Amino acid sequence: MVKDKIILTNKTGLHARPASELAKLAATFKSEIKLYVNGKTVDAKSILSIMSAGIKCNTEIEIECDGEDEKKALLEIKKGFENNFGE
Repeated sequence: MVKDKIILTNKTGLHARPASELAKLAATFKSEIKLYVNGKTVDAKSILSIMSAGIKCNTEIEIECDGEDEKKALLEIKKGFENNFGE
C-alpha cells in the first residue's frame, strides 16, 4: 500500500468532467484506489463517489493505492491532479 497527499488546485473543484477523467484513469489500474477527503472515503474508480464528496479547490486529498500496480497508479493519479485533469 502506498499513500500520498495533494492539494486540489483546480479552481472549479472536482466537478463532472475532471471527476470523470479521474475515474477513467483510476479504472486503468488493477489496484484499489481510494481518496480520503473531509473525513470521507471515496472510491476513485466511481464517478458518483467522487462527485458526492463535493471536493472543492484548495482541499487536501490523501490518495491511497493498494495492489500489484500501486506505485504506478499513485504516480499517474498524482500527475492527473497536478495537470487538473486537462482543465
